[in-house]
Amino acid sequence: MVGSWPMAVAVGTVLGFLSGLGIGGGSLLILWLTLVLGIGPAAARGINLLFFLPTAAVACFFRWKQGCIQWKLLLPAILGGCISAVLCSLLSFGMEMEVLKKLFGGLLIVTGLRELLYKPKTL
Repeated sequence: MVGSWPMAVAVGTVLGFLSGLGIGGGSLLILWLTLVLGIGPAAARGINLLFFLPTAAVACFFRWKQGCIQWKLLLPAILGGCISAVLCSLLSFGMEMEVLKKLFGGLLIVTGLRELLYKPKTL
């Protein structure tokens, strides 16, 4: 049941919804794939990247239509993101899987704490 087609559609729908809100359903997808379905971390990361491409493209299109995209800020961020993705991908090949798991878990904890404790600045 957990690995069935209807469950995959349901999980994809929920995570696509969260991605559309900009929450980052990819982190949850990796957790689902590794903890619930038992898929290895390397395969889960690959699936996550493939899941992210179409969901991000759709979300970006609608944000662009709403006038929310600031190209002067976006283009340098894209360049920096691509460079760091290449460098970190190359670095991760030499790392032990346990180290990567701990780094990812730490990132999730820090991100979750920031979201819980964040207070918007008042003008």
